[in-house]
Amino acid sequence: MQKHILIIEDEQSIQNILKAFLEDAGYTVTLADDGMAGIAAFHKATYDLVLLDIMMPKMDGYTVCEMIRNESTTPVILLTALDDEDSQMKGFGLLADDYITKPFSMPLLLRRIEAVLRRTQSTEINHDVLSYHQIQLDTKRYQVFVSGQEVALTAREFEILHLFMENPGRVFTREQLLDIIWNYDFVGDDKIINTHIKNIRKKLGVDCIETIRGVGYRIEKEN
Repeated sequence: MQKHILIIEDEQSIQNILKAFLEDAGYTVTLADDGMAGIAAFHKATYDLVLLDIMMPKMDGYTVCEMIRNESTTPVILLTALDDEDSQMKGFGLLADDYITKPFSMPLLLRRIEAVLRRTQSTEINHDVLSYHQIQLDTKRYQVFVSGQEVALTAREFEILHLFMENPGRVFTREQLLDIIWNYDFVGDDKIINTHIKNIRKKLGVDCIETIRGVGYRIEKEN
């Protein structure tokens, strides 16, 4: 079955090149000219991957990526002329799956798309339940189990644990956690993250979240 890719890009010339190249490679392609049109298109169909420009009229790519992540795990690759580290960090902080700067090689883009789709397909079967040692997190039912016993977490605690378990080995700073979990809508002391981490550890009874001193927190990759 052909994979369906949504391209959200305001430059007509780049749209045309991407569409022609990807269709030639066997993909089905839908185009959107700006962020608002992209979100509308995303809600009208099911896509295997989104190629997303950042600098667009009406709604930028960061906002679009955030909206997609709030409701879906569909892979997102950011395509942009912004090649500075801060822009890339912001994109990955919003859980983009890849970040490719313009100008780019079309054959290389195709390989990067294939790599992202392979990673997605490898986790599709058990995507609803994430496991780490004796911890199981059911993303659909919003339940957490430790050694088969259900543990009650608050919504924020669940979201933090979910983020860590989806990204084993990745270190998140307090600022990144606030940006991702609170969606940039938090005013106050970022040490509230410390309190949530402490509560998660206490409720789980398992010290699975590692503190990286002076940086942030992570769940270590399993051997």
